[in-house]
Amino acid sequence: MIVVSYDISDDKLRTKFSKYLSRFGHRLQYSVFEIDNSQRIIDNIVTDITNRFEKNFTQEDSVIIFKMSSSCEVLRFGYAKNDEKNFIVIQ
Repeated sequence: MIVVSYDISDDKLRTKFSKYLSRFGHRLQYSVFEIDNSQRIIDNIVTDITNRFEKNFTQEDSVIIFKMSSSCEVLRFGYAKNDEKNFIVIQ
């Protein structure tokens, strides 16, 4: 799993980037995506960012990718608790 956080000043580029990321994961916050996929897909995303998007970034723009290992603990509070994947509802 990776978490991608971005701050891109150009509206058009930011929209294109968020649409790109939404193909692979879901939005946690306005500019934060969680992508839980195979290592190959994650590597492709990093390559695409490097080859397709980075050349259009200015000195004001930033993208941070957090590579999470299986031993990382994720704590969720508030509405984010609804994003838990491992729960069962019995009625």
